[in-house]
Amino acid sequence: MLNPDLDSIQLLPEEYERYSRHLILPEVGLAGQKRLKAASVLCVGTGGLGSPLALYLAAAGIGRIGLVDFDVVDASNLQRQIIHGTSWIGKPKVASAQHRLLELNPFLQVDIHETALTSENALTIAQDYDLIIDGTDNFPTRYLVNDTCVLLGKPNVYGSIFRFEGQATVFNHQEGPCYRCLYPEPPPPGLVPSCAEGGVLGILPGVIGVIQATEAVKIILGDAPTLSGRLLLYDAWAMKFRELKLRKNPECPICGPNPTITALIDYQEFCGIPAQPEAPPTLQEGTVQELQQRLQQGNIVLIDVRNPHEYEIAHIPGSTLVPLGDIEQGLGIEKVRELAQNGEVWVHCKSGMRSSKALQLLAEKGIQGTNVKGGILAWSDQIDPTVPRY
Repeated sequence: MLNPDLDSIQLLPEEYERYSRHLILPEVGLAGQKRLKAASVLCVGTGGLGSPLALYLAAAGIGRIGLVDFDVVDASNLQRQIIHGTSWIGKPKVASAQHRLLELNPFLQVDIHETALTSENALTIAQDYDLIIDGTDNFPTRYLVNDTCVLLGKPNVYGSIFRFEGQATVFNHQEGPCYRCLYPEPPPPGLVPSCAEGGVLGILPGVIGVIQATEAVKIILGDAPTLSGRLLLYDAWAMKFRELKLRKNPECPICGPNPTITALIDYQEFCGIPAQPEAPPTLQEGTVQELQQRLQQGNIVLIDVRNPHEYEIAHIPGSTLVPLGDIEQGLGIEKVRELAQNGEVWVHCKSGMRSSKALQLLAEKGIQGTNVKGGILAWSDQIDPTVPRY
């Protein structure tokens, strides 16, 4: 409720004490704190970005917070997803986050939506919230969140992170641009590595998530300038902020004067991602059990296409490192060809995606091989638990 009836909203005596540092700020005051209490915010994702932003929204006194996530807490999340704890590993993220938020501030209403946000449910879930915060990490959902906000007329507080860099802005607010104005088309599938493949500094989502929470609070308070029309870029390694001007695209297919998108679409298809991704028909796959047998029998060449620093963390004994980047540039093709003279080629990466791509490139050069299904993670889970998971 961005324009609430402030006379109808009352703070409890305990809330006056809790929010005292807000109340003495002229820019917030009693009226502003009532606005925060009356507001409702939907957080899409309770991961790296969702963790800090939800915590600070709860601490600030947002009256109703919705959490959308279908994932469970994994040990690898805890390096950056600070809303979760070790005791919650294997349990739903939304339940973990709800528990932590209510522990931080019992005067809240925390709704949980343990589901993936889809074209079928997005409008229904989002319609009852004043603004949406995008804490997701994939392009289909970012376009889905954007289009949902535009169709419902709600602000979209956006953030994204990768390795040491992050960005934040506010879309669809104060007649400003939307996500499609900045990114009319998604990148080709696989071009932008995920954080699981490329890594991310654990502190980085804390900075970007807090910026998102700040923008949400300012939108609710009403008078403060926001990042609408400005893209804030942050380089944690260099410790530098930059800002780019964003303009509304008059030909935007959803927020322009003549929209061609008037309903939610199939965002997996829009981003070029098959509904049920499968290995190409010509790609031969083998399990880690089969790989173990072949290694014991000998006459096999195991190629690891991960990056050198990943190989240093953990590797399968007997494997040879030929990074995917070298294969893509052609430098690794001849090395693999030479190795292939010593036996049948098997290729692995962390989970099976990069090795699949490497095998396709090798096949184009006449080198056939077998993809290790599940990669080194499967090897650690099913064959040798002493190989570290990362």
